[in-house]
Amino acid sequence: MTVPRHVAIVMDGNGRWAKKRFMPRFFGHKAGVDALVRTVLSCADRGVDYLTVFAFSSENWKRPTEEVSGLMGLVLVAVAKYLGKLADKGVRIRIVGDRDQVSDKLRQAWEQAEASTAHNTRITLSVAFNYGGRWDIVQACRQAISEGVPAAELDEAKLNQYMALSHAPDPDLFIRTGGEVRISNFLLWQAAYSELFFSDCLWPEFGDAELDAAFAEYARRDRRFGAVDSAQRAQA
Repeated sequence: MTVPRHVAIVMDGNGRWAKKRFMPRFFGHKAGVDALVRTVLSCADRGVDYLTVFAFSSENWKRPTEEVSGLMGLVLVAVAKYLGKLADKGVRIRIVGDRDQVSDKLRQAWEQAEASTAHNTRITLSVAFNYGGRWDIVQACRQAISEGVPAAELDEAKLNQYMALSHAPDPDLFIRTGGEVRISNFLLWQAAYSELFFSDCLWPEFGDAELDAAFAEYARRDRRFGAVDSAQRAQA
């Protein structure tokens, strides 16, 4: 079976998972972290080189203060609990997003995670935190302008060098859990030709069966990147 080199996931459904169990939303986010660790290792076992997940969008600041504060604390707990395990499994961690709005403590935790896993090559986990696709395009343009790139030289390849995921190829497969059918401002530039897969499964329940179903569907797709397939060319 053809395995995507780069998988992107919108991890949706933590709050609804908790609500179904009459639990505060925070417990859904906690269960979501456990699901993420499982998925990272499952992707690595299947030969995926890059996994990018949407952890916290630039719009998520609008959520209740208590929930946002809990999410920030959960990141610190997750780094302390899982960093060593992921590092030992060959996972390289990259954080993508606007770091200006987060606390110094959180930035330091991210820097620790990146530095301690920089030598790993089995799979690269990019965590999109305080990230938005529109923000990404704007910040890339600003960087290019600040470095004096002439307008005539600013083509797609050049701008791509300034995007938040410049260290990775474009995603082959874009998965969203939780039953919603939209991309929600995630990887607008990078997902131009990604295959989309929408799952009704709530993120904390996402496991090997759901991942394999997404991969099986991906393997059935005919990726043409705007070109016609061989049968169409023969008829032309």
